[in-house]
Amino acid sequence: MALPTSIELQIVTPDKMLVREQVDEVEIPGTEGYFGVLPGHTPMLASLAVGELWYRKGQEKTYLSIAYGFCEVLPERVTILAQLAERAEARLVASKGEVDYERARSALAKSLARLQASSRAQLAGRVGRQRMPPPQS
Repeated sequence: MALPTSIELQIVTPDKMLVREQVDEVEIPGTEGYFGVLPGHTPMLASLAVGELWYRKGQEKTYLSIAYGFCEVLPERVTILAQLAERAEARLVASKGEVDYERARSALAKSLARLQASSRAQLAGRVGRQRMPPPQS
């Protein structure tokens, strides 16, 4: 059996079907990290994280922002069911006059600080420390 030469990519949100194209390669933000899909990939299911998805047709790459959901990979098709997916360029062009960039930068900085602090808090007490029972009198 010959391997397929392209993959049908379908990206669906609750509002619409955003993408339905034959592509050569896809890179997807999974909750366990980014993963790439080429034609003939082993079937799998994955949950999606927030991140950047790209797909390639020939030499041209298209980038989308994506958030949460699920991905089904089959040898000839990738189906993505996402809570949010949008073409980054279209979003920026459509909202030029509506974006308060300073406020957006501030919100991003706060979010990054929260993520950094929460990841440190989760590791506190685990790395290099053993929990000892309290001394008994």
